[in-house]
Amino acid sequence: SNPASWCQQFYRPLTLDDLLAVLQQHPQAKLVAGNSEVGVEMRLKKAKFPVQVYIGDIPDLQLITESPDHVTFGANITLERFARTLDGLVSAHGVERTQSFAALRDNLRFFAGNQIRNVATIAGNIATASPISDLNPVFMAAGATVVLASAGGGRRRVPMSEFFLGYRRTAMQPSEVIYAVSVPFTADGEIVRAFKQAKRRDDDIAIVTCGLRVRLNRQTNAVEEAAFAYGGMAPTTVLATKAMECAVGGVWGEPKLLNQLLQAVQEQLRLDFAVPGGMAEYRTTLAISFLYKFWALSCRALQIDCLEASAADEMQDDAAERVLCKGKQEYASVTDRAIVGKGVAHLSALRQTTGEARYIDDMPAVAGELYMALVLSPHAHARIVSVDAEPALSIAGVHRVLTARDVPGTNLWNIFHDEEILPTDEVHYAGQPVALVLADTQRVAQEAARAVQVVYDELPAVLTVRDAVAQGSLFAEERVLRNGDVDAALAQSDCVLSGESYCGAQEHFYLETMASITVPKGEGDEFDIYASTQNPTETQMVCAEVLGIPASQVVCHVKRMGGGFGGKESRSVLLAAFTTLAAYHTNKPVRIMLDRDEDMRTSGQRHPFLGRWTVGVSRDGRIQALRMQVYSNGGFSHDLSIGVLERAVSHVDNCYRIPATEIVGRVCRTNTQSNTAFRSFGGCQGMFLLESMLCEVADHLGKSVEDLRALNMYRANDVTPFSQKLDDWNVPLMWDQLSTSAQYAERRKAVDEFNGKSRFRKRGLALLPTKFGISFGVKHLNQGMALVHIYMDGSVLVAHGGTEMGQGLHTKMAQIAAETLDLPLSSIFISETATNTAANTSPTAASASSDLNGYAVYNACKTLADRLRPYRERMSAEPFAKIARTAYLDRCSLTAAGHYATPDIGFDWQKNQGQLYFYFTQGVAIAEVELDTLTGAHTTHRVDIMMDVGKSLNKALDIGQIEGAFAQGQGWTTSEEFLYFPKGPLFTQGPGNYKIPSALDIPRDFRVSLLEGVEYKTLRTIYSSKGI
Repeated sequence: SNPASWCQQFYRPLTLDDLLAVLQQHPQAKLVAGNSEVGVEMRLKKAKFPVQVYIGDIPDLQLITESPDHVTFGANITLERFARTLDGLVSAHGVERTQSFAALRDNLRFFAGNQIRNVATIAGNIATASPISDLNPVFMAAGATVVLASAGGGRRRVPMSEFFLGYRRTAMQPSEVIYAVSVPFTADGEIVRAFKQAKRRDDDIAIVTCGLRVRLNRQTNAVEEAAFAYGGMAPTTVLATKAMECAVGGVWGEPKLLNQLLQAVQEQLRLDFAVPGGMAEYRTTLAISFLYKFWALSCRALQIDCLEASAADEMQDDAAERVLCKGKQEYASVTDRAIVGKGVAHLSALRQTTGEARYIDDMPAVAGELYMALVLSPHAHARIVSVDAEPALSIAGVHRVLTARDVPGTNLWNIFHDEEILPTDEVHYAGQPVALVLADTQRVAQEAARAVQVVYDELPAVLTVRDAVAQGSLFAEERVLRNGDVDAALAQSDCVLSGESYCGAQEHFYLETMASITVPKGEGDEFDIYASTQNPTETQMVCAEVLGIPASQVVCHVKRMGGGFGGKESRSVLLAAFTTLAAYHTNKPVRIMLDRDEDMRTSGQRHPFLGRWTVGVSRDGRIQALRMQVYSNGGFSHDLSIGVLERAVSHVDNCYRIPATEIVGRVCRTNTQSNTAFRSFGGCQGMFLLESMLCEVADHLGKSVEDLRALNMYRANDVTPFSQKLDDWNVPLMWDQLSTSAQYAERRKAVDEFNGKSRFRKRGLALLPTKFGISFGVKHLNQGMALVHIYMDGSVLVAHGGTEMGQGLHTKMAQIAAETLDLPLSSIFISETATNTAANTSPTAASASSDLNGYAVYNACKTLADRLRPYRERMSAEPFAKIARTAYLDRCSLTAAGHYATPDIGFDWQKNQGQLYFYFTQGVAIAEVELDTLTGAHTTHRVDIMMDVGKSLNKALDIGQIEGAFAQGQGWTTSEEFLYFPKGPLFTQGPGNYKIPSALDIPRDFRVSLLEGVEYKTLRTIYSSKGI
């Protein structure tokens, strides 16, 4: 076998004796059951296990036996079967005797997902010796024993408290296997509980987890035995021995003992600031809080009268028995149109949910196709001394290694041409592609990429916004909005406050990572590119420039994307350039789809923003003046950062009139990925800076921030800091309507009453408005095009400049075509977006694609409808297919192109003149959240959103977009956090430590409505719709 292969020998024993015999022959063999850990090690840590043994078919390892004082669980039973067995034991033996079983069962409810629990095993969870295991602390606290088996029928019992020797090390000998785990029943006076805190509620690894147990003398409540086991507080599962010693002999329920226990845990489990995993203070606080919760819950369960027992209800995990979420989608029926405005289902929805919809990597391999892998820089900033590809080229199946010297055309790209396709002399962020490896398969290519030897000379790096500001590492461009005399207004203000606000990065986390396939046509320099991109035209242009050939010889095809969110507007272009360069040199098709960690390391994110502000307000809370310095982290190159900055600066006002403003924006140059477009494109960051400032102002004045928002809210015809009059201004109307329909006043009173009664759980209720300007900041991008063919059978093919990424753009375009041509929706087909049918297109971004391409589709279809009108009038009783054929035979063209350019748009930042946005999409939301102050866990109880989307093209799709956008914003502000190692490499490289919201994070009651019944006096969009 190939010595470089991941597995050279694979065994599948059917008996325990066979397994032990294999282990005697191969003591270092890797045991595999569910593959949930081994797969991760091979996939992410690139580990190799030459000898693997599958143990899923050994009956002896799946036995469950019950004894009077304990239950023995076979080591290889799945976690799903384990959970069902625990449920049965609790039901059969009652709560008092099965508290350890109940604690294990409760932790399993939030252990991974069903797919993992169906294959992962008890032994796998124990043997990996993870310091943040969900189950091991409970096993240890319960007094469980691990039963080990070895050749010759030997059995060795090791208490769980002695099983873990260090980080990922156990007491097992190389020739031993875990045979079973024995867990005792609980006795009278014994209480066991398990606790876990993670970044999100379900399917997440723990920050801190624990199993806590005490046994009391029921006559005196004296502690006879205690076991407090913690995960996440040491390199392995650990006992809080000082607290345990303190507990034994003490009287459970006495305040003095509680204070001693908490102090002992704090002293023994105090973590150093530089501890792996970070969050040192928070983790120590969690350890203390869990013990406090355990004290309160156990005192109530044992009917011990103490202050903490009275608050036990607040200690329960409110997600343990969570009821099904509910929602409400409210919008008026459309009666004046046949198709446009209706809640038509996404045209690809069924194919996507059944798996029939094809994405880039679903495309069958083309004969001779090569796979590409990237050689990534490990340094944030370094000089490239040398690149040695020979070790990679010596691996069988490797064809070529490409570097910057292999670029035949232009090696610079992006708007400012300040970024190299492949670096020549320096790397500027950890994860930057340095070389491209081409091989027969993905595994060989990735193996070879790791074999390429690059010598670097490390250079100083700038990693954060604050460091960049302090060191003056800024791009030259500045964006300023000045109105009124800020100094005079501040001097006349009753209250002047200064402070700063910060919001972090966010990963796009589209389901389909970056992917590209380039196929050479075999003659001349012609190439077809199949890319997961929002920007086929830039993909075409850059790839042509890289090769030094005309753009007409390159065609970029986009069938659909598995999500984009702005992340594939520009950064996807680089990957297509790589595959096209490789196809050029090899004359073979070349494919790449990034692994999640590669995608997160190489592509940019939402820009972090820092705002330093000084604000002047009157005594009643009216904002008089604002001076704000806005800094964004652009990363190592410009990319789209100036556009993001412009939108952030122009959205700092949000929905509030500020008479005097000075908003100055700069982009910081750092040694991180070049940050890029992300849903709202800087708008939400600008709003966040102001809204967090408003909260501080409200606290200082002792007023409700909602009152400040209402007091300062724009009114119709007010003028923004960028000199735009607010026409069709509906935020005040929606503020009033939603406040009434969502019963804001009544709920505010209820929240205040709850907070007055509850000691450890607090609720918040927020009412917030928003406006978002629709248009590209670059004037020439505000145009769309379409090409429509009517075939002789009456079917219609529509091509337009927008791309489908799940948002339903193709569905809306098909609706417009059907409505304009007066045909059923089933007659309209949109195959793909391609640069040979839709040329010189704008990226699908800025929430403007329905406006731009929709009007272009309408114009093309209107041309065709006008041409066919005489035939339809003459053949009114005939089917459309016959009409189309008759027109063709009459030599009437059944093809039309459509174009649309947004009128009156254009803004001069130097003069603060012109129209920056064509209109504003507006909204108001109310959110009610409950916070556990002991752990930081939160629950979103209810969210109400009302949006003004004009006369929607498809109300169902728009509401879906609203719901999805809320969930993404919820993740940005709660669970999603980018973390870097001190020298620059990204720490959060995948779902293991970067947490997007999951099912238990969504609002328990989610209500979305669209503003209805208003007249739009100045809105000039397609069918008076608005982008969303």
